[in-house]
Amino acid sequence: MPRSMPKLASCLVVFGAFGDLAQRKLFPSLFYLQQNNLLADDFEIIALGRRDENDTSFRTIVRQSLQAYIPAHIHCPTVESQILNRISFTKLNFLESSEYPQLQASLANKIDGGIIFYFATAATLYAPVCDQLAQSGCLDKNSRVVVEKPIGYDFKSSCVINDALASHFDESQIFRIDHYLGKETVQNLLALRFANSLFESQWNYKHISHVEITVAETVGIEGRWDYFDRAGQMRDMMQSHLLQLLCLIAMDPPNDLSADTIRDEKVKVLKALAKFPEKEFQQLIVRGQYDAGEINDEAVPAYLGEQGAVENSQTGTFVSVKAEINNWRWEGVPFYLRTGKRLPEKITQIVIHFKPTAHFIFNADQKNSSSNKLTIRIQPDEGISLQIMSKKSGLKKGMRLKQSPLDLSFYEQGQHIPDAYERLLWEVIKGEQSMFVRRDEVEAAWEWCDHLMGLLGQSGAPLNLYPAGSWGPEESNELMARDGRTWHE
Repeated sequence: MPRSMPKLASCLVVFGAFGDLAQRKLFPSLFYLQQNNLLADDFEIIALGRRDENDTSFRTIVRQSLQAYIPAHIHCPTVESQILNRISFTKLNFLESSEYPQLQASLANKIDGGIIFYFATAATLYAPVCDQLAQSGCLDKNSRVVVEKPIGYDFKSSCVINDALASHFDESQIFRIDHYLGKETVQNLLALRFANSLFESQWNYKHISHVEITVAETVGIEGRWDYFDRAGQMRDMMQSHLLQLLCLIAMDPPNDLSADTIRDEKVKVLKALAKFPEKEFQQLIVRGQYDAGEINDEAVPAYLGEQGAVENSQTGTFVSVKAEINNWRWEGVPFYLRTGKRLPEKITQIVIHFKPTAHFIFNADQKNSSSNKLTIRIQPDEGISLQIMSKKSGLKKGMRLKQSPLDLSFYEQGQHIPDAYERLLWEVIKGEQSMFVRRDEVEAAWEWCDHLMGLLGQSGAPLNLYPAGSWGPEESNELMARDGRTWHE
């Protein structure tokens, strides 16, 4: 039985408080929660790190981050002071058991109120930190733990991490973050699909020809060579972000909006993902690595020219896959997944291609451009666009068709759209898990990716170079062209 959870947590403990994640995402998100009066009067924030700081000096560091990452038209000195006054700092060597009694003393009167332990650290620290928290008496049935992806390097290592978490926390206490699940448009996928019969009645193989999911980045590895060269784009992005988007697009309607009901449907999708045939799989996947090129008119180095690069690395920075789901809803519908670094735009979008009308009564030369497309923009300009066909105006043009978009933007001038971390932190404080990844989701995603990477390792599939600033290797275009299709740019 899941352990009972309090309605709202009373304290947030941040391991790795000096890191980029904490300074760029967590503390600004807490600012917005404060601005919206969502934090209880007695809610406290305890920052942990290995540097010699005190409350005052650490608050100065956070103030600088808030001023750097909160837009000037939104920043408010009063709110800044309110959130800073909630923060205290404790120096802690995460692996030194003798230092944890000090943390336990700080938490002694807060444990029953529900403490959130946020591990903004490397995954290798999850197990030892959990052990130290348990041994020092910092945990109880109301504690919650937040961990970041990647949960492991493969299925086996993910099990090791999950076992370590499970040895001290019930599944209902574990919040595994994939920040894409907190984005406004991703949340709107549920409303779009299940609140509109217009779409849900068409959401199957009878009416959809194919689906594209693209997660494109303009950045390179940003000084993370040691991490990224071990992971590659498949582990870094495909196993988490893209498969989570795939699940939300492809899952059957849940019976309700409870966390486990939604996640049950997502797991069904992951388990229905078709395995790749050994003899044909090279026709279904393309790997690439960026070469030197230009991004926004600025020269950028090749992957092998990045700082710390290892000569002749075969790590992929780009991957595109043609996947299929073996169930009644999606039989025969290909899902084209694409993600890469050093591409020309930072964009995340899903494109649903509907089948053309069965009987086309207009001029035959217009048939290939007459299908409807639903484009779901997750970033940067969050919104939805439906391409419909309409008649070109004019007396001399006859019945000529044109593509006309119906646009819905989630952005309004001056409006703050909640950041993914802002939403996710609030869900953790409430103890709501629907936006977080359950253990069996993580492991099912790894099983599929491990199968694919195993085939790649056995076959010696080529690593195709592509110039930085392009949309990836030409072979990725050929992946679509073999089916008579092109990527939606």
